[in-house]
Amino acid sequence: MQRFKDRSVIVTGGGSGIGRACAALFAAEGACVLCADVSADGLKESAAQIGAAGGRAETILVDVRNPDEMKAMATAAVDAFGRIDVLVSSAGVFEMAHSTELPAETWQRIIAINLSGTFFAAQAVLPHLLESGGNIVNVASSAGLSGQAYNAAYCASKGGVVNLTRALAVEFARRGVRVNCVCPGGVDTPLTAGFQFPDEIDADLLSRLQLTATMGTAEEIAVGIAYLASPDARYVNGTALSIDGGAAVA
Repeated sequence: MQRFKDRSVIVTGGGSGIGRACAALFAAEGACVLCADVSADGLKESAAQIGAAGGRAETILVDVRNPDEMKAMATAAVDAFGRIDVLVSSAGVFEMAHSTELPAETWQRIIAINLSGTFFAAQAVLPHLLESGGNIVNVASSAGLSGQAYNAAYCASKGGVVNLTRALAVEFARRGVRVNCVCPGGVDTPLTAGFQFPDEIDADLLSRLQLTATMGTAEEIAVGIAYLASPDARYVNGTALSIDGGAAVA
């Protein structure tokens, strides 16, 4: 398929994981992709993979917590491709802890990257999407739809992303811009590969986090994101698409 031929796509968190898988899929379907990330090495590898597959990708080193850097990202995409049609906000961090022991700086970091960063990216790109009639797909989480023990900051941040998505969808629907999000469950990415649970947890409280024998893949999440961003989803707006093997309803 070439659903994104002659389209311009920005992917935050494009240096690894779900972001990299999205960038590769959009490029394979004809898009010009700007990969934005805090990791220079990750960006280099993503661009190399896309280029080797015959796609076009540019990169920009950014911190999504900085509104000025988000504006520079939008400008870079327009300078490189002439327009912006899709924003995929995939940049995020994850860390579990007992809520009584969660450091303030950890709380603030998770909220700043996952929630504030998602808003700052949208704020920077929306003027361009209003011109192109484009759309936004945010990466939330099953943790944004249900409570998870030892995960207060992440749940709060991703729950915020879900409702931020809905708020923007309502605000811009009549102006021709759609805003949706995906809510992945456990996904096999570098973000989860080295993860460790806190000490002295109640394992029963975590039993519903994954119902399937294996985790999802970044490529499976990217397929859902590409659908929401594509013309196939013209009538889909303000939705939170669960891709979690049923974890959110367990």
